[in-house]
This record gives sequence, C-alpha cells and structure tokens, in this order.
Amino acid sequence: MKEATSSSVQRNGVVIDETFAEAFPMKATRIVITAHTLEWARHAGVSATGFATSVIACGCEAGIERELDPHETPDGRPGVSVLMFSMSGKELGKQLERRVGQCVLTCPTTAVFAGLPKGAGSDVAALGKNLRFFGDGWQISKVIDGVRYWRVPVMDGEFVAQEDTPVVKAVGGGNLLLLARDTDGALAAAEAAVAAMKRLPNVIMPFPGGVVRSGSKVGSRYANLNASTNDAFCPSLVGLVPHSELASGGESAQEIGCVMEIVIDGLTEADVAAAMRVGMEAAIGIGPAGGLLRISAGNYGGKLGPFHFHLHKLLGDAGDAS
Repeated sequence: MKEATSSSVQRNGVVIDETFAEAFPMKATRIVITAHTLEWARHAGVSATGFATSVIACGCEAGIERELDPHETPDGRPGVSVLMFSMSGKELGKQLERRVGQCVLTCPTTAVFAGLPKGAGSDVAALGKNLRFFGDGWQISKVIDGVRYWRVPVMDGEFVAQEDTPVVKAVGGGNLLLLARDTDGALAAAEAAVAAMKRLPNVIMPFPGGVVRSGSKVGSRYANLNASTNDAFCPSLVGLVPHSELASGGESAQEIGCVMEIVIDGLTEADVAAAMRVGMEAAIGIGPAGGLLRISAGNYGGKLGPFHFHLHKLLGDAGDAS
C-alpha cells in the first residue's frame, strides 16, 4: 500500500491523495415523469436516461435522481425526477426533446412536467411545446397559474406535457478514483459510495450503476480520438508507462489490482462537493479490510474546468495524518 507522506491523510487506514477533482460548467434541467404506477414512471425514466453516460459521445449525461411519492408530483401520481446535463443549452434542448418524445410520450400512462421552478434559469427548453404536434391538430392547451400545459390525444387517453422547463447552470465531472486490492474490494467501495450519494438531492452519477471502469484522459495518440484510457491508473500498465500513479509508494504497484471511478454531475458546485464528501466517507468505511487502499481523483492540472474539489478539504483535513 502507498506509504503516507507528510502531506497525505489517512482515514480508517485508507490513504487519501492530496489532489483534486476537476469539474467544468454544464447546462442542466430537471423533469418530473409521472404515470399510473411507479413502475411505469420508472420504465419511462430508465428509457429516457439510456445512452447518457458521457457527453463525449452521448450528447448528454442523465439519470434518475429519485423516486417521487404522489404528494410530491404536480398531478398527484407516483413518479420519478430526472436530471439531464449537457455542454450547451441548445444541445440540452435537442436531447431533451428527443428523449421525451421517444421514451416518455411513448410510455403508457405517462405525463411530464418541469422539475425546476419557473424562472429558475435564464433560458428554457421545450417539453410539450413541439411534441404537441404529434396530436395532428387534436391537441389542446390549458394555462394554469400562468403555466401552459399541452394535452395530446393518445391511444390510452392523453399525454399531458408542460410546455417548457427551465435550464440552469450546473457542474459536471466531479469524480473519485477508488484504488483497491482487487475487483471485489473496488466494487464494494464503489457501491457503498454510490448508495450514499444517491441519498442526496440535485446530483446524478451517470455511468452504469454509477461507476465507470474505463476512466479517460483528454487526448490520444490517435488523432481522431478526443479521449483515451487513463493509463496512469491502469493496473495492467504498471511498469510499462512512465507516469503510472500506481507505481509510486513501492509496494502499491503490487497491491493495487483494480481501480474504479465515480463521476458526479450536480446542479451546483456545493451539490457536487457534498456528494463527493459522503461518497468518500462511505468508501472509507470499507477500509483496507474490505480491499480499499487509496482514494484519488482525476484532474488535468486545472486546465479542463474552473471547479476544483480538493479531497483533503472535502474531508476537513481530518483523519490520521502521517
């Protein structure tokens, strides 16, 4: 295991690297999908957030934020809240319209509403504004408390959609790297961290199960690729690459056999910081006995984005420093 230096921190025997996660500005919105039952709302939410792990190739990053009880939704039915992030308001609007049109409008009994208050952002994205034309002229609108809703006839009754949803500034790319003895330890730490993060509002972890094993760096030796494998954290490349993060500390190269990353998107910088904090604390609880040896984070020297989440500061510089 990597030996602690004068600047390192240990918690429960886990070394916390003195580094930071580098995040960048995004645009985001929240939508609320309701249905006759929670199961059908969940079906729509899962479908609408499919293929939305990374803006590198997916166009947006999205996920189900949480499930909603009937008293929490605009129409008094069970539902889910979905957060969607993209690099621009224009791309976010395009992704939102496609996903709601193909995955929510099509799903039995659903309706869709804005999940952010009116005026929350300086811009809006269409929800029902354009999808109403599916009604082929039979659609009608209703304005309630200054908000327009569209009622589109479909074969199980009608699809109700709020006209638009606010778009707000957001933060994407917060991350944790969990360095473990083996796959079991890495998965246990990652699953504990994701479970803790999911209890917080305003954040999603967009990768499958909230975890990514193919962490990336900016650029590649191949000119047509914008990103490539994060070789510095690949256990199989220790001794082959000159800048391995796993070879430092002597015995760590032999002990670290698996690294998992968690990426966090949030509506605010504070939301991402809170998620990273509780995620680290949950992973630290696994400890070396469960296979977790180190926690680190990915950054590009501050060149990628203006939001820097320093691991030691997030933990309050507490723990057993040595």
